[in-house]
Amino acid sequence: MSKQSVRKAVIPAAGFGTRFLPATFSQPKEMLPIVDTPTIQYVVEEAVNSGITDILMVIGKSKRAIEEHFYRNFELESELEEKGKMDMLEQVKRIPNLANIHFVWQKELNGLGDAVSYAKSFVGGEPFALLLGDTLIGKASDTPFTKQMIEVFDRFQESVVALERVPEEKVERYGIAGGKEIGERLTLLDALVEKPAMKDAPSNLAIAGRYVFTSEIFNFLADTKPGKNNEIQLTDAMARLMHDRAMYGLELPGARYDIGNKLDFLKTNVIFGLDREDFGDRFKEFIKETAAKL
Repeated sequence: MSKQSVRKAVIPAAGFGTRFLPATFSQPKEMLPIVDTPTIQYVVEEAVNSGITDILMVIGKSKRAIEEHFYRNFELESELEEKGKMDMLEQVKRIPNLANIHFVWQKELNGLGDAVSYAKSFVGGEPFALLLGDTLIGKASDTPFTKQMIEVFDRFQESVVALERVPEEKVERYGIAGGKEIGERLTLLDALVEKPAMKDAPSNLAIAGRYVFTSEIFNFLADTKPGKNNEIQLTDAMARLMHDRAMYGLELPGARYDIGNKLDFLKTNVIFGLDREDFGDRFKEFIKETAAKL
């Protein structure tokens, strides 16, 4: 069998984002900015920087702003050009050209597994990357983490899951993986459990919002019954796929930022703000002055 390469990515972004109401009443949580850039644009750029050329976004009600963000805005471009704001013009013209981006609507919110199943026609028989639209991965090296996962796929031609070590008290919040370590940050998986109690967990390695799948995942999603929260759980389909084929876990070398809750959203803005060349030093001084007053 000839080796397959990963050229496509799927980004689910259909959830309501109820934890951010009222901000998400009429706009997607994935469009909430980290400093001055929508969260989902960071996710798209991670995919593009990992060699992805085609991206499918699975969206739902009140998500039209995501589509509009990745289309050209000729009126805005014209205004910026007239005012001589060429740096801003370059930024807004760059966004629609990041990749070939397609959209499909999830008819009902039936869980992550159901959302992924909408990508079957787009993917065809190819392997693909799956990046959650409300999760950012910190840059710990010059190689994007999704690219590192693709490199593991290239080696084994089997599915790869991102893993993050979490404190024991947080285990029940995540899908948890277990298995045998076979290399630096690399595990051959033999167990996947969705949000277990710590006593039932195979480890403290949480599934961390990035995946590379073979197309066989769609066969198992089609036969997966509603599970936790009466939703189609991606983890359940993955567990069944793992019994038929090998599956690997790659541990994050750096931080993961979950934009799905308010506290982590604020922390992420601070971290990314401190890293800005244009105002990071001034922001750091502001934080020091504010902390001194507490």
